[in-house]
Amino acid sequence: MSRPLRLAINGYGRIGRCVLRALYESPLKDRFQIVAINEPADLATMAYLSQFDSTHGIFPGKVEQGVDCLIVNGKEVKVSHARTPEDVDWKSLNIDMLLECSGHYSTRNDIQRFIDAGCPRVLVSHPGNSAADVDYTVVFGINDTGLSGQESIVSNASCTTNAIVPVLSILNEAYGVDHTFLTTLHSVMNDQPLIDGYHHADLRRTRSAMQSIVPVATGLAQGVERLLPQLAGKVQAKAIRVPILNVSAIDLMVKLGRDISAQELNALLIESANHQPGLLAYSNNPHASIDFNHNPHSAIIDGSQTRTNGDGFANVFVWFDNEWGFANRMLDVARVWSERF
Repeated sequence: MSRPLRLAINGYGRIGRCVLRALYESPLKDRFQIVAINEPADLATMAYLSQFDSTHGIFPGKVEQGVDCLIVNGKEVKVSHARTPEDVDWKSLNIDMLLECSGHYSTRNDIQRFIDAGCPRVLVSHPGNSAADVDYTVVFGINDTGLSGQESIVSNASCTTNAIVPVLSILNEAYGVDHTFLTTLHSVMNDQPLIDGYHHADLRRTRSAMQSIVPVATGLAQGVERLLPQLAGKVQAKAIRVPILNVSAIDLMVKLGRDISAQELNALLIESANHQPGLLAYSNNPHASIDFNHNPHSAIIDGSQTRTNGDGFANVFVWFDNEWGFANRMLDVARVWSERF
């Protein structure tokens, strides 16, 4: 398209606000225009949390409260406060794409409600319940070339899938992956309480997020196999929430098709990161998680933690900013998709 793509955001929580901020910090800012946000919260709080963020700092510009709108660097963004897709007049907004960032819509019937209400296309910030619930699931840098432009519902997968699928794809192409076990060490999320409370059917998630390491259920194995069907039946995963606000990691245990040394494995990962500089990064510095806050890469490979142990066994440690990296990938997918319209 010759004009800026007109975007709207539904759900202005952690990912919705990061998407807006990421756009204003991105080279893509002239390609897109965010024209509307739907969020049940009040406008004053939306403006305040856009300008001041405990994780990512002060907005690099100015966000003000207008009349039924946010004013972002002088440009108005219309705001509505509906709780259902049907209660927003999406058609009158003349948008090209909706970014569904609320996390509440995972089935085709639910997402279709936005289409029926006037959104021509929906990019969802989480996986569909099944592959059939969306027209296409994308991990940028892996299968985005498969977007045809004919889709109406596309999923941006999950932050963990975006982090690990590129690494597993590299390993499988180079050596073959016989089996893999993934452990995600994920920062706290808003489905956990600050103090013990009746917040979730999963009893572990009723416990204080900031006082304990909490194992939780994960669909990461299914998500990986959906994107890399050649690994079907070879992936297991578990997830552990850790008491930090942001930045997560994946501890990757893998049985490869042949023996390799840690040096050889790191050489491959360095080469791959050099070939995909906006997607993957590599470091062997003595890192802590805070070093990757506000890092836009999908995955940062920590070469200092790479281990091998004969019989094809290898261990790779991957850092990722689960908010900022994922928000940037949503913009990347929106750009690629729009180029196919």
